[in-house]
Amino acid sequence: MKNTSLKEFDIKSSKKVGDFLEQNNLHKKDFAQMIGVTLSYVYNIIDENIPFSTRSTTIERIATVMDIMPEDFKEYIIEDDPVPFNRNLQFIKNAIKTNSMKVIDFLKLFERKKRLKIVDMLRGKEPLPIDYFELLTFKEILNINDNDFFNLWKNVLVDYLKKGGFDVDKNKGLLDKMFACAKEYIANIN
Repeated sequence: MKNTSLKEFDIKSSKKVGDFLEQNNLHKKDFAQMIGVTLSYVYNIIDENIPFSTRSTTIERIATVMDIMPEDFKEYIIEDDPVPFNRNLQFIKNAIKTNSMKVIDFLKLFERKKRLKIVDMLRGKEPLPIDYFELLTFKEILNINDNDFFNLWKNVLVDYLKKGGFDVDKNKGLLDKMFACAKEYIANIN
């Protein structure tokens, strides 16, 4: 069995990141913003001046931006509690693929200051926004049809209500009426 030194270990992950930035013509400053670190940190990782991160959050953000699995980095330690399946997030990820977009291209369509939050949403650590007009940005970027988008927003809101203790079954009539009114209102503002 070959004994891999720490330096060899770091080079592979650092090179992977450096190659990704070069292939996607992504400036290190933009990348740093997307993953929530300083520009000097990105330079130091790529130049191998410091060991590659072992922090799960950082590796997950890097992997999300690169559209790979965090496990592709040997430094990644799998969390004990995996992120539960989220149908709404999966809908967004599928829409990105349907539009033949790379995650990095999707991220570039948002304001710079929002990119880190979007990365955290894509890795399942931040909820999708319940604000209709904030979520509307996703609809426009991903060309989601009106009906699918309304159902996405409705599902995001229902999930949010459930987490707050709202009993969906007991309040079915209220929810149905509320969403019927919302759909009518939205149709009239478009």
